[in-house]
Amino acid sequence: MDHFVCKGQLFFSTGPDHCQCIPHGFLVCTDGICQGAFPTLPDAYRDLPLLDFGDQLILPGLVDLHLHGPQFAYRGLGMDLELLDWLHTHTFPEEAKFQDLAYAEPAYRQFTHALKHSFTTRAAIFATAHTEATLLLMDLLDESGLITYVGRVNMDRDCPEPLRESDPKAALEETRRWLDAVQGRYHRTRPILTPRFVPTCSAPLLESLGQLARETKLPVQSHLSENPKEIALVQERFPDASCYAQVYDRFGLLSTRCIMAHCVHSGPEELALLKERGVFMAHSPESNTNLASGVAPTRRFLEQGLSVGLASDVAGGSSLNLFRAMAHAVQASKLRWRLLDEDTPPLTFPQVFWLATLGGGRFFGPVGTFAKGYAFDALVLNDRLFPTVLPLPIEQRVERLAYLAEERCLTAKFVSGRRIL
Repeated sequence: MDHFVCKGQLFFSTGPDHCQCIPHGFLVCTDGICQGAFPTLPDAYRDLPLLDFGDQLILPGLVDLHLHGPQFAYRGLGMDLELLDWLHTHTFPEEAKFQDLAYAEPAYRQFTHALKHSFTTRAAIFATAHTEATLLLMDLLDESGLITYVGRVNMDRDCPEPLRESDPKAALEETRRWLDAVQGRYHRTRPILTPRFVPTCSAPLLESLGQLARETKLPVQSHLSENPKEIALVQERFPDASCYAQVYDRFGLLSTRCIMAHCVHSGPEELALLKERGVFMAHSPESNTNLASGVAPTRRFLEQGLSVGLASDVAGGSSLNLFRAMAHAVQASKLRWRLLDEDTPPLTFPQVFWLATLGGGRFFGPVGTFAKGYAFDALVLNDRLFPTVLPLPIEQRVERLAYLAEERCLTAKFVSGRRIL
């Protein structure tokens, strides 16, 4: 069904600090594009099929700007470790198993099924260094109806042999082979260049990936200024760099088509560079807590006009549930305000809702709200599964979901106008 109308309790962001509610409103879709949200249905759309969801909430789909598909199997493990220890104890040994498709296939099927049945409609995802397993993941995601970017991970040092490129030339050749294999293969899944992070990438590898990014115009994703020990290692490896982000920038890897996860400890110079390049920052509040990395000053990022979205960062984060990520973002910002920086107020609910919709959605284009011309990504949610005697207005019903939402309350899910649940 390419043309239809949804009716329900509409809620969506119009800016970082503002949300709009339309009680019993009408949401119009034609050819996968939203034609607007209306309190009464315009005459031009009265003949379209109507999906009446009654008192249920209708929200834009949520966007996960950063997560790791192969880590889904061990989410919730090793949360007593710090980042680098966790990578060597859990992440690298697990990801090495994905060279075996007999292992990768059921692992990626479980991940894809869970992501499809989550509140996420679009995501940017790390795979592993294994080309065939990465293609398998992309196949499954494309079939799911979700819209995703997936990256074959590049590393050539400080990681186990099954994950390590033999040299930068071989890494470039294998990455090109992967890109050749995806040409014309997918409708909804796209490639994204993925140097894991500077500690596991040599200068020649970063240089070759930067050249490839310029040649192909592909987007880039990586990690930045997540953990103090990680940052110290980058400073040791690149002592002439003015900041961590400058290492990526010197190789042409920062742009408006780039996602940098975390940015917990980015200083003024680094933030100025990220803003100048138009880089998207993926805020991962639960992961930053679990791996003892810290609390990013996300409220300050918003005030400075930086591009920021929300991320689950599974398996540093334990859940694909981006409503839970909204709650973690508010909670972490309160602790930062109370313990570290009383001059930066905590995040508000409208702000974290914006991060999970319009903030991250902009990486995918006109995505994340119900304005005319935006992709028709929508969730229909039955919040009456969490009863209360309070006569709550729409905005408070949605706010409650950040703390209560479970996948069982998901009635319907649309991605670019296509109902996938």
